[in-house]
Formats: sequence, C-alpha cells, structure tokens
Amino acid sequence: MGFLLSKSMDANFKKQQEFMLHNARLQMERQILMQNQMRERQLAMQIAWSREFLKYFGTFFAVTAVGLAAGAVKKRKPALLAPIVPLSFIFAYQMDSAYGTLIYRMRGEAQSILASEQDRLDLPHGTPTFDSIEKARRAKSHLGSFLEK
Repeated sequence: MGFLLSKSMDANFKKQQEFMLHNARLQMERQILMQNQMRERQLAMQIAWSREFLKYFGTFFAVTAVGLAAGAVKKRKPALLAPIVPLSFIFAYQMDSAYGTLIYRMRGEAQSILASEQDRLDLPHGTPTFDSIEKARRAKSHLGSFLEK
C-alpha cells in the first residue's frame, strides 16, 4: 500500500517539476521578449531624437554658414569661414546618426568587442553574487544587525 502511494506521489512530484520548469521557461521567454521590446523602443526614441535634433542643428548650420560666407565676402576675410569646418563635422555626425549607417557600424564594432575583447567588459570585483549583494544590503541596513541576533 505504501509503495503504491509512494509511486503515485513520485509521479505527481515529477509532473509538478515538469510544470514548474515549463512555467519558468515561459516566464523567461516573456521576460526576454519584454526586455527586447523595451530596448527596441528606447533605440527608436534615440533615433527619433537624433532626427529631431538634426532639423534644428541643420537650420542653425545653414544660417551660420550663409552668414559667415556673406561676412567673409563682404569683409574680405576668409578666416571668417573657419567655424564652418568644425560645424560641418558635427552636422555630418548628426546626419550619419539620424539617417546613415552609424548604428550598423556601432553594432558591428560591439559584436567585434564581444567576440575578441571580452576582458574589457569585466566588472570591477567581478559579477555581483547573491552573497555580495546581501552583504552590502546588511551593511547599509540599520535593522539588519538587529534582526540577525
């Protein structure tokens, strides 16, 4: 009788373990999907911000370039054109960021770093562990020392 009960409990226990594993897997998949959607939305916001900033900076650049060119011609001082050079680099960077291939080049470089320079990504003192986090939490908690006694 006890053997049959034990066998039935073992079968139920295995089914429960499988169910818990399945639920854990589903929860992790949902978490990964949610985090990826959040990352995509943040990246879309950054690209949109770049495009919006480009409109304002492009207007500033055009007005400045025309004004400096007119001033250089009117006063016959070519040195007035000098600020256009650094402004054009900033404009080109913003244009590449908003509409160009900057994001693809950055992704390629990031993949290269992950593949061949993994040691650069190590955190100081290594990856946090549960014990290190608990130790820090206890050190900052005034109630921690009281509760552990």
